[in-house]
Amino acid sequence: MLARRAHSRAELRQKLARRGYEAEEVDSAVVRLAGMGYLNDEDFARGLVRRRKASRGTLALSSELAARGISREGIGAALAGLDPDDQLAAATRIAERLYAEKPSPGYRETLDRIGPKLARRGFPSSVIVAACRAALAGGSEA
Repeated sequence: MLARRAHSRAELRQKLARRGYEAEEVDSAVVRLAGMGYLNDEDFARGLVRRRKASRGTLALSSELAARGISREGIGAALAGLDPDDQLAAATRIAERLYAEKPSPGYRETLDRIGPKLARRGFPSSVIVAACRAALAGGSEA
């Protein structure tokens, strides 16, 4: 399982339990793998954030990490490395792409159409508003 992709401890425990391994065997394997350096929740969380930060906001990343069994402290540490300007740039790229598909006549229409799509990707409302404004400004200049 670890050859395909990294897993959190909780994910690996869950997958091994689903395959029918006893709890003691699973715990022993997880402890052994962590001791050997094959399982590290902090590295897993940072890697997931690094891979998905171009298309997901902090809210979605936080939720995904929690679903994969990462602690609040681990989530906070993984998200601490995110640059707010990078998040805004990612949201703006998505908003511009969506705006280019069907330009809206005004800011309110742009926000109403693009805002929910960015919200589903986990971007905070302040980033959504700024990205929609940027998309509208870029679309009107073209």
